[in-house]
Amino acid sequence: MSDATEADGTQPVAGGGDNGVAATEPDAAEVLEHDLEALLGERDQMRSLAQQIQADFENYRKQAMKRETAIVERASESILEQLLPVLDSFDAALVQLSADTDPALRKGVELVFAQMVGVLEHAGLERIDADGMPFDPNEHEAVLQEDGDGDPVVAETMRSGYRLKGRVLRPAMVKVSR
Repeated sequence: MSDATEADGTQPVAGGGDNGVAATEPDAAEVLEHDLEALLGERDQMRSLAQQIQADFENYRKQAMKRETAIVERASESILEQLLPVLDSFDAALVQLSADTDPALRKGVELVFAQMVGVLEHAGLERIDADGMPFDPNEHEAVLQEDGDGDPVVAETMRSGYRLKGRVLRPAMVKVSR
């Protein structure tokens, strides 16, 4: 063999010491770089998917908490609505207790009434103040009307109204002066 012939019998390519095959195949560094870019892209996709799933789960958790809170509030609202006639009865009993009534009995009824009102207020119930206030159809239910001057004003409260956590639970039944 001549000096210009390789050991395998091929002729060297001009300008390089490699055979012609090496010039067409990708370099090992290029393959690694391509694989690295593919892996980085796949990692970014997986990270994005994990973040999306985490956000979806967080939204689900918040919605479940809202639904649970709404269920509890509806249940407490129902119980409080059922207790309003009892509260009305206490109001009527206190009005009916005269000065001739045994002071100990009157004091006992007042204490029980105050305790009940305290528990209901702690649950978020508040009485709607109506007497002397401008008539508001959202908070007052007019059952009687009398002539007067100016804008409609609540002249007398026939039955107390109540709000539960800022929302009208039962409007006050009132007499309106127009």
